[in-house]
Amino acid sequence: MTAAASDVLQTGHVGLNVTDLDRSVPFYTRVFGLQVLTQGEDHGRRWAFLERDGRLVLTLWQQSDTSFAATSAGLHHLSFQAASMDEVRAAEAVLRDLGAEILHGGVVPHGEDTASGGIFFTDPDGIRLEIYAPDDARTATAPYGTAPTCGFF
Repeated sequence: MTAAASDVLQTGHVGLNVTDLDRSVPFYTRVFGLQVLTQGEDHGRRWAFLERDGRLVLTLWQQSDTSFAATSAGLHHLSFQAASMDEVRAAEAVLRDLGAEILHGGVVPHGEDTASGGIFFTDPDGIRLEIYAPDDARTATAPYGTAPTCGFF
């Protein structure tokens, strides 16, 4: 077996292409409680770096002219873990206030007889997102039985 380049590997940050930075920055800061670390423009190229607690979490790049296509290879969805189901439900309230597309009607488990679950939704460009908690999702029915909910939305 070949040795890994690093013994410790974790996700650093996620970069997303968006069509309208002026629309996406307020969405991500409000829904996820992120702060703008920096943003800029150079020769018509616009970007924003969003952080939480001093850690870069998300970079947004205004370089797309079409919305997200779930049928194309690449990103399936972006998932964020919350500390509790109360935090997931608070995010759900913000999403409803923003008029975001919420799938499955609200909070659902990740599968039948699974304690974890969350809310599945899209951003203004149709990028599929999830906020979940590791427990307390058994109060709803899983949309796809034993198939992973996060795989089919």
